[in-house]
Amino acid sequence: MGADGGFEDSEETRALLHRLAELREEHRALDSAIFALHDTGSGDALQLARLKKRKLTLKDQIAWIENELTPDIIA
Repeated sequence: MGADGGFEDSEETRALLHRLAELREEHRALDSAIFALHDTGSGDALQLARLKKRKLTLKDQIAWIENELTPDIIA
């Protein structure tokens, strides 16, 4: 933490929020692409598998960032 009482944390938080928005957008785009390929039947199984794997990777990254942004609560 910096001498200003949290400037670094707010910079980090802004960066995480920005990255979270990017990941969510990419996740939605992949969801649409997967649906379109599946619906039209134009995608091969390997291509669909790769898109689904990337979507799961994004989901994990989104969950990690959300966990970082959620304060720990001691019960």
